This record gives sequence, structure tokens and C-alpha cells, in this order.
Amino acid sequence: MAVIEETGRLPWHMSGNYAPVADEVTAVDLAVIGALPKELSGRFIRNGANPLPGKVTPHWFLGDGMLHGIRIRDGKAEWYRNRWVRTKVLGGADRMAPENMMDFSVSTANTHVIAHAGRILALEEGAFPTEVTPELDTVGTIDYGGALGTQFTAHPKLCPETGEMIAFGYTMLGAPYLTYHRISADGRLVQSEPIDMGGPTMVHDFCATRHHAIFLDLPVVFDLERAIRGEMPMAWSDTYPARVGIMPREGKGSDTRWFEIDPCYVFHTMNAYVDDQGRVVLDAGRHASMWRKSADDFPPSVQWRWTFDLGSGAVTEQQIDDVGHGFPRVDDRRAGLPYRYGWVVSPRGANGERDLAAEADSMIVQYDLMSGARTEFDPGRGKVLGEPVFVPASDDAAEDEGWVMTYAHDRPSGVSSFIVFDSRDTSAPIAEVPLPQRVPYGFHGSWVAD
Repeated sequence: MAVIEETGRLPWHMSGNYAPVADEVTAVDLAVIGALPKELSGRFIRNGANPLPGKVTPHWFLGDGMLHGIRIRDGKAEWYRNRWVRTKVLGGADRMAPENMMDFSVSTANTHVIAHAGRILALEEGAFPTEVTPELDTVGTIDYGGALGTQFTAHPKLCPETGEMIAFGYTMLGAPYLTYHRISADGRLVQSEPIDMGGPTMVHDFCATRHHAIFLDLPVVFDLERAIRGEMPMAWSDTYPARVGIMPREGKGSDTRWFEIDPCYVFHTMNAYVDDQGRVVLDAGRHASMWRKSADDFPPSVQWRWTFDLGSGAVTEQQIDDVGHGFPRVDDRRAGLPYRYGWVVSPRGANGERDLAAEADSMIVQYDLMSGARTEFDPGRGKVLGEPVFVPASDDAAEDEGWVMTYAHDRPSGVSSFIVFDSRDTSAPIAEVPLPQRVPYGFHGSWVAD
């Protein structure tokens, strides 16, 4: 509320198309411009922060979770609906109250949504997962039969070969600052390991190969003064070392090998794998720093590659691109495995030096990590796109054979839509479904196939 008192206006994350919507809507038999592939049968669901009417949050990341979903089947858009995730925070619980600090059922559930072991999970990194139904109704938090005793990341990794979900939880309240978790294909928590982090660092994302978990111990750390002021309680540290830990996926926390890297921050990884020389390769969006001056100090991320030689201990750091981007994704069938293609969202016709508060036109960019080519999927002027999600045309389709989908907002008209690109045709979306209400800019989502 201090932002309003000092400036007389709402903060940027409560304005424009960042602003929350006030209603839950259900619409059926939506019009389709172009043609939806008949092979698509499932739901595209995306999560984001959407505070209740009358509630003003101090940061974009702190709003109540809201899911936006569209049901696609037989070439038709059968329904669109949006639903708040009905958490204890939505019901009025203060997650910063002393009695709730260690209650991981108190959640905003606002960051990601994934499917695993027959469940759809709404996630945020400070609490347990929240299960929702295919119609986006809330079931409740889950703790894997009492086996989960820590927070749970918003960015777990799903192994395409074993069906396992690889995850972690981090805390700012004391060691162990991070705990690794492995959940079996049938949804049982089968391993938890404390990891020796350097301190109370913010670990938003991590990565995994077929045989490793990769942890990012980077210099964005807990700031007590910001927490007391009710602000985002994390800030950049010039003295906290930057390092990457690599642990055998079924090993002990004490087996983790640590590699020092140049100071930076990583919000989102693209993928990791073991190359033909046995080295661990990590691709991610690298920020030169994060929240150095304030919680709105958000430098752009650019595509970067780290290569770790587990034998010699050598680290190679390589910049892949110089254009800012966000929300990197890959073909989920290649997660943790050698891969060729990745997709990001990037400002349209710009160098990526984008202020988050500026609603800049955007496009989807496909990286060919083998040839170095960079291909742009441009939806046209006035469109602001969300995270791109790739869906293969079939189980045995080529890595770039399928569709790339996302939500888009048309700034001139104020209309939001669901759009689908053919992954081999950059000329224009092959299908667009105008939605019955505005979809605010949000965070992460998934295609949940039938």
C-alpha cells in the first residue's frame, strides 16, 4: 500500500494488462480463426498472479493464483474458463504471520501448473503443491502422504524416460537451505536429501539430466530489512559467491560437486544434458544481476551455456545470444536429454532491453542449438505473448514437428486470445481463439493432453 500512498497511483503490476481480472468466467463453443489441429486433444492451462478485487500486492510475484484454461478437442475450442486457486491465502490467511511461516499449506499457488501421476498441480515455490481438477476447481494441498516436509519448487522437472518428477524446496529460515526431492512415476515421494547451500539464497529454478540434479546457488539472498518493510524479501549481494552444484539423481546431498561461476542470476533454465564427452551441459537465461537497487530492478536475461567437466572440474561459460528473452521451454520429450530446439518469448524487433512494466510487442523465438540458427515466430504488431509451450504432433514426431501455443494479448483492441503456430511455419499463427475476457500477463503453464 505504500506505493499508492507515495505516488497516488497503482504499481505497474496492477495496471494495464498486468491488472487482475475481477470475475471467473466460463464460455463454451468458442469461435476459431483459422484451424485448430485435429490431433490436439487436451487443455492448455496457464497460471499467474491475480489478486482479489480490492487487494493491492507489493510485487507482481505475490498475487493470488488464477488459472486460465482452454479445452481443445476435434478441432474445436470447447470451453474457456478461469478460476482462482482456492488457497488459504485467498481465504485471508497472512503467509508472513509467524504462525504460518512453517505451514506449507498456506500458499498463493500462483506460478506454474503441471500434470504428474494423474494429478494436475498448481505450484509456487514457498508451499506444498495444490491439486486442481481438469475443470480447474481446487482439490487442496498435497504433501505426498506426509512425506513432504518442506516447500516445493514451482519448477519441478519431469523425466521422459522414468516418469519421475525431480524437485526441491528452499527456505530462508535456516540450514538446510535446500532439500532435494524425487517423486516416482506413480506419485510417491521416494527420496529427500538436504543440500549444503551457501546461505539463504533464492532458488527459483534448477535443472536435471537423466542422471543428475543441478542446483543454482546464486547471489540473490534474503534481505531482512526488505522483509520488515513488507517488500520482496530478496536482494542482490556483491559478496555472495555464485556456484552450481551437480548431484547424482539417486545420490546423497554430500555427493554434490560444486563449481564456481561468474556472478549472475538465473530465473529459468532451458534444459540440461550429458554430452558425448561425459560433460554436463546447462542452458539457461542469464541475468547479469537481479534486484540490485530495488525489487523492480530486473535486467534482461540472455541465452547462456555452461559446460561442466566432472573429471577435471573445469567450467566453460558461453553466451549463445545477445537478445533478451523470457520463459525458455523445450520439447518435454527431450527434458534432461541431448536436444536441438528451444523456444522463448522475446520483444518484437528490439534488442531485449525491456522494462517489465512496459507492455512491448513480442514474438516467439526458436533456437536451433545445433546450427546456431534463430527463427522468429511473429504474430504481428500489437501482440504481447506469454510463455511458449511446444506440443509434438505425435509421440514419435521429430523434435521440431508439432505446434507452439500460448496466450496473446492484443494491445490495440484489448482482446486476449489463444494462439497456435505450426512449429515449421513462422509466417503466422495457424489458429487463433479470441477469449471472452482479458487474460492478464502471467507466468507458466502446460499442455495437459487427454
